[in-house]
Amino acid sequence: MEKAYESFGISRAVYEKGEALLQGLEDIFRSIDRRAEYNQLKVLAAMKKHGVADYHLNSSTGYGHNDGGRDTLEQVYAEVFGAEDALVRPQISCGTNALYLALSANLRPGDELYSPVGRPYDTLEAVIGIRPTVGSLAEQRISYRETDLLTDGSFDYDAIAKAINDKTALVTIQRSRGYSARPSFSPKAMGELIAFIKKIKPDLPVMVDNCYGEFTDYTEPTEHGADLIVGSLIKNPGGGMAASGGYIAGRKDLVERCACRLTAPGLGKDVGASLGLNASLYQGFFLAPGVVAGALKGAVFAAAYYESLGFAVYPGVEDPRNDIIQSVALQTPENLLAFCAGIQQAAPVDSFVKPVPSDMPGYEDPVIMAAGTFIQGSSIELSADGPLRPPYRVYYQGGLSWQHAKIGVLSSVQKLVDEGMTL
Repeated sequence: MEKAYESFGISRAVYEKGEALLQGLEDIFRSIDRRAEYNQLKVLAAMKKHGVADYHLNSSTGYGHNDGGRDTLEQVYAEVFGAEDALVRPQISCGTNALYLALSANLRPGDELYSPVGRPYDTLEAVIGIRPTVGSLAEQRISYRETDLLTDGSFDYDAIAKAINDKTALVTIQRSRGYSARPSFSPKAMGELIAFIKKIKPDLPVMVDNCYGEFTDYTEPTEHGADLIVGSLIKNPGGGMAASGGYIAGRKDLVERCACRLTAPGLGKDVGASLGLNASLYQGFFLAPGVVAGALKGAVFAAAYYESLGFAVYPGVEDPRNDIIQSVALQTPENLLAFCAGIQQAAPVDSFVKPVPSDMPGYEDPVIMAAGTFIQGSSIELSADGPLRPPYRVYYQGGLSWQHAKIGVLSSVQKLVDEGMTL
């Protein structure tokens, strides 16, 4: 094995240190496997209950009328996520598109969108209009208010109670940390926040940006009171198989509004061709619990390795994990670039490419991204990215298998060693 790694460019010293660290992670890995097994049972039971059949894997074109495979897949998603209904479509191009769809479908001019968990992910700033953007919610006369988390990362319940008002029409909670150092939230913790909000205004819908969080816990936010959850199929639930798409699940009336915004009023969920993707969407969802488990193991391993090198990591090795993302404060732009170069060199696609920082649509700062993926931009595949701003945190995620995630972490360490870092 050592020779195989050396032939890949990873030194014996880097490999052996990793093997030593793995000895202390066995209990954590067992708990991840147990969670994956539970979620695998959920997905399999839903597919059995809704009678997934060979003909459901077939395709539709044009209007997509009577696409039984598409409709049954949405029933499976709703079942697994404990929701009344779901919209699962390749026509939703990404997670940001899914979020904009859900927000614009369920907000009206004069309404206020409220975040009780602080500033959202960079790309949503443009959607909301925090950064003036063509087509933003602000252009539609939808206002926005936010409440920061307390210094310990917990919810500021007193401020939240004061912020909710007559204009507040929808609450958005971002589960994952995005490009920040705040904690990600468990479904249970979000459920407590949602219950608090509902006591103040019982009819106020709550939406959760569930990106990066699916199958990292035993339950999903819709099982704890969320009215909508939104995510991308090229992240966790697509299992690395989905070529495109997004999902929205939750209350039937809210999902129907999203469907009418996606297609047209009067058409809703009845149209939308599956374009030959049904088989991969079913298979990806079936594989997702195991794929997410591999990504979680990779994140834990990255935390253990980089913590041993003296870098600040978040979450810590033994901290609860509510998404697949591991952040490491690399302190210098050179370290950030080296880390991403190491991840790229471990990619099955475009391994020869050198990642460089660039301006990206929706991001405030130049961003470096490493992602040699089979599906362009797929964050459930091995990838890393980060904005070029202090403390130069890298956000590492994914890996279609634990083995590939491990190789990626070792490759990133090796690149820093090659640039002069000592183990």
